[in-house]
Amino acid sequence: MTFSLKRVQAIFLKDWKDLMKNSYILFTMAMPLAFAAWIGRAGVENNAFHSMPISLALVIAGCFVQAAMVAEEKEKNTLRGLLLSPANTVEILVGKSALTSAVTIVVIIGSIFLSDFKVQSLPLFSLLILLNLIIFVSIGTILGLVSRTVMETSIIGMPVMLIFGMGSMVNSLIGSKTIQKVLGYLPSEQFGKAWMELSKGGGFSQIGEYLLILIAWCIAGLLITIVTYKKRQFD
Repeated sequence: MTFSLKRVQAIFLKDWKDLMKNSYILFTMAMPLAFAAWIGRAGVENNAFHSMPISLALVIAGCFVQAAMVAEEKEKNTLRGLLLSPANTVEILVGKSALTSAVTIVVIIGSIFLSDFKVQSLPLFSLLILLNLIIFVSIGTILGLVSRTVMETSIIGMPVMLIFGMGSMVNSLIGSKTIQKVLGYLPSEQFGKAWMELSKGGGFSQIGEYLLILIAWCIAGLLITIVTYKKRQFD
């Protein structure tokens, strides 16, 4: 079956209409913007703080919103119809992820603007955002597929938010060197380290290692998403 943009567009438009009716998701997406506005008004100069609203946007808008939208489809029993539709796996996953990705990018741009931070090396920064977006949307899709209700995504997703969104804080509270080393490979940690290098004027050679780790996360996330989706489709 060939890839159809019309089917992807139909899924995108359906999700857009559902999103506009969901005040819970709209309110949730505003949290990174509020945090970024606080940083901007407080005049925080530390570059590490400026990456936090972006990490929060990726976790909340990219991961939680995606999980909630997929779980809502399951809760309303509309996902079953989508799985049995003529749309293939790629079309469904792209269609279900397109709106979340677009919204996340808007929230990230808004966070950068509100925090009054000037991005260094826009092409490399965009690449970092793209890789992290793929990772967190994949995680959100997985959470939505394994959750039975929207409320359950909040329960299951809370540890994800703490670990992936606030990895630096969790890392500082743990005394175990082994656990700290493992947490250091989280996407948010790799993004934070790469962000700091770019803020210092670094280039591709300085963030190459972080990009490779993020690419590995992307591949793993996509593979697990497809396997989980196929299992749900079979069920």
